[in-house]
Amino acid sequence: MFLTCMETVTKELVSWMRGHESSVFSISVHASGRYAITTSSDTAQLWDLDTFQRKRKLNILQSVGIQKVFFLPLSNTILSCFKDNSIFAWECDTLSCRYQLPAPPESSSILYKVFAVTRDGRILAAGGKSNHLHLWCLEAKQLFRIIQMPTKVRAIRHLEFLPDSFDAGSNQVLGVLSQDGIMRFVNIQTCKLLFEIGSLDEGISSSVISPHGRYIASIMENGSLNIYSVQALTQEINKPPPPLVKVIEDLPKSKLNSGDLKIKVTTGRVQRPAKSRENKIQTRILKQDLAGSFENKENELSDGLNKNRLQVLLKGYGEYPMKYRMFIWRSLLQLPENHTAFSSLEDKGVHVAFLNLQKKYPIKSGKLLRVLQRTLSALAHWSAIFSDTPYLPLLAFPFVKLFQNNQLICFEVVATLIINWCQHWFEYFPNPPINILSMIENVLAFHDKDLLQHFIDHDITSQLYAWPLLETVFSEVLTREEWLKLFDNVFSNHPSFLLMTVVAYNICSRAPLLNCSLKDDFEYFFHHRNNLDISVIIREVYHLMDTTPTDIHPKSTLHVFVALTKGQYPVFNQYPKFIVDYQTQERERIRIDELDYLRERQMVEDMQAEVDQQRVEDEAWYQKQELLRKAEETRRELLLQEEEKMIQQRQRLASVKRELKVKEMHLQDATRRRFLKLQQDQREMELRRLDDEIERKVHMRDREIATTAKDLEMRHLELESQKRHYEKNLIRNQEAVAKEMREDANAFRRKVDLEEHMFHKLIETDQTQNQKTQELIEENLAKAEQACLNADWRIQALHKQRCDDLQRNECYQEVARLLRENRRKETEVLDAMMGEEAKKWEEAKEKDFHLKSEKKALALADASRKWFLEKEINDALEHAEHLYSKAVPSYPNGQVASSGAPRTSQLDDVSEMDSSTCISLNQRRIQWDTTERDLVERVRNLRQRLTVQARNRRQPPHLLATQRA
Repeated sequence: MFLTCMETVTKELVSWMRGHESSVFSISVHASGRYAITTSSDTAQLWDLDTFQRKRKLNILQSVGIQKVFFLPLSNTILSCFKDNSIFAWECDTLSCRYQLPAPPESSSILYKVFAVTRDGRILAAGGKSNHLHLWCLEAKQLFRIIQMPTKVRAIRHLEFLPDSFDAGSNQVLGVLSQDGIMRFVNIQTCKLLFEIGSLDEGISSSVISPHGRYIASIMENGSLNIYSVQALTQEINKPPPPLVKVIEDLPKSKLNSGDLKIKVTTGRVQRPAKSRENKIQTRILKQDLAGSFENKENELSDGLNKNRLQVLLKGYGEYPMKYRMFIWRSLLQLPENHTAFSSLEDKGVHVAFLNLQKKYPIKSGKLLRVLQRTLSALAHWSAIFSDTPYLPLLAFPFVKLFQNNQLICFEVVATLIINWCQHWFEYFPNPPINILSMIENVLAFHDKDLLQHFIDHDITSQLYAWPLLETVFSEVLTREEWLKLFDNVFSNHPSFLLMTVVAYNICSRAPLLNCSLKDDFEYFFHHRNNLDISVIIREVYHLMDTTPTDIHPKSTLHVFVALTKGQYPVFNQYPKFIVDYQTQERERIRIDELDYLRERQMVEDMQAEVDQQRVEDEAWYQKQELLRKAEETRRELLLQEEEKMIQQRQRLASVKRELKVKEMHLQDATRRRFLKLQQDQREMELRRLDDEIERKVHMRDREIATTAKDLEMRHLELESQKRHYEKNLIRNQEAVAKEMREDANAFRRKVDLEEHMFHKLIETDQTQNQKTQELIEENLAKAEQACLNADWRIQALHKQRCDDLQRNECYQEVARLLRENRRKETEVLDAMMGEEAKKWEEAKEKDFHLKSEKKALALADASRKWFLEKEINDALEHAEHLYSKAVPSYPNGQVASSGAPRTSQLDDVSEMDSSTCISLNQRRIQWDTTERDLVERVRNLRQRLTVQARNRRQPPHLLATQRA
């Protein structure tokens, strides 16, 4: 966060002040205008407004917090109020703690939020979230009164004392803004409600009172701004001054408790604490000595100071304390602080006589120059003579530099100085005050005739040895500290003290002045600093004041001190009015003539400027035309040169293009040859790759044919093995039948054994059939997967092997035809076997029927058992046929899977048949062997043909084409 300091007149930014981390909610300025305190929630900082630099910083704990930090009026005391209700007073210069206010009583303890101090800095009012107001006496450092506001007031938002012109700064009326938006004005002595502003419907958000206490400005909650006239609201604050005779009350013997301090605010009569018999206050009327009072009235100052005591203090220490000097000066000069009158003078703006002040008096500080300009303008608006006084800036400058932060005090100090210490200065205007200079010369003649005679001998008048000191009020010949020390004594004594100081300065400088003989040396002496002790000069002044005869003493001519009047400044007309008026008229006439002359000269200068401008423009136009013509010729020559260069460049470009074209043709030819060679190499590589692929395919086909031949040979061996097994089974069946007929007596037992054997055989057949069927399915699935892989491979190489595929397809078709014939013959064999099996089963059934009829007792049982066995066998066979039909896949080229496994199982079943059935099967087997031999012979012929075709493919392409043709 930062603060900005703005100039109110020019509205210019003067300085930035940085240092706060949180928002600033309070700014307090010292009475001298030199220091300022800015307060935020976590810190308070003291600033020097002359340099706009931070002087000190107050840091606190975050748990405590700051409510407000501000200067007490008319003192160097800083009051800091914290959120824990602790209030400390600090010294401004050293920042040492002067005192701390005690804690308020527990019966009326509130958290302070808002504060207000009277203009004399003696009473502090504090309030918060309560209807109680605490009034502290800062001199006694104790709480002397608790005011209870009406019950409608629950919290206090703002406090401000109402200034009064007759109370000497001890303000009696306090404005209290509460939470309901109503500001009530209470007399803190009588505790009577005087008047109130605002209402519940139109509440006040914030309010401020003018410095003179005549108006109240309030910002309403609806956003409007209301201005109230205090005089119209009440007549309570415009009472006449109190009488000189006052009643002094003795303090009670017993100390009042906190409950006795409370007084309720009423709108009617004033309620006071009940008086007990023990605490009766005895009052006495002291008769005042009126004669002595009037004698001492001159020595009593407005702020409670005594002039005689101050003079004693001044004579003892030689000067006033630095930190109280401004306060004492304001008390000695009895400044009225007429804000309204000064504002009216300031509102008139800068006077015409001081518009060009910076040219005559160049001052480095812009702020100091503006303050000096405004102060001189206010003096000129106050009295017309000051606009023509040439030495007024020299007279006012030291006071302006001293009070540059408070322009009102600066103006009133200079005005008081002019009225009292510059008496009779303007009677011989515009000449120096001859009468005042004559007084100084008379005093110098009385006290030092030799020095005066030395001045006369060298033609040095009082306008040289006295007037430079007066018109600059010794600011040229003294340092700042010496000047302040001198004016401590000037303001504390009679106005003639300043004239005596001129005489004393000359007398103390007697030795160097007697050594001077040139006029320039005298002028230099009275316009520059000299090696003099200011204390010696002041002692000499007091000696001159005491030893000068009355007839030549300036005190007999000059009046006593007269302060400025309150409200409005007095009229200053102690000058020859006709001369001032004549000078004013002459100045106005000269100003008008000068304005006319300036206007005519401005017209002539404007016309001359126009003529000169026209001449310059004509000359410039001609020069420009000449330059344009030369530039055009130059550019034409450049254009011709550029055209020649362009033609040459085009020729070079054409030759370069031809060379590039030839190079491009050569490159294209080389690229074409390289591309043809690359294409030829790629084709040769493709042919070699195709030859390698054909050789690989032929090798694979030879391996497949060899594998197929081996498979056929293995199949032949399997058929031989099956034949031997079949014969073995027939022999075993024949032996079993013979054994059955020989052992007829054990027929029942053999039947039972046979039935059990057939039953177990049925179970084993079913399990074997399922296992073989599963193996057949897995084998066929593997073959199907292999066929898919082969098909994918054939599809990828189809466009390279079309001719070979056609020839090979013929071979495959021939093999498929042979396989179909073989399958057809196998089907016929199977059908014949099934037919024979059915016939034999029918014969067996007839024989069983005859056997049953012969054996009546066992016929029914035998028939049922045979019927049961027949049914189970048929179901098993049907199931085997069904599984076999599902397990046999169809290939694209017409191939079928081998049916050796089912046939083997069938042969195992047939092994149980009789000898007639075996004879018919032998005949079928002979046919199967013939067919198998034919199939083997055809496979051998196919192998030979494929070998011849592979040999032909290994020949060159042109020989192969010739053979095909």
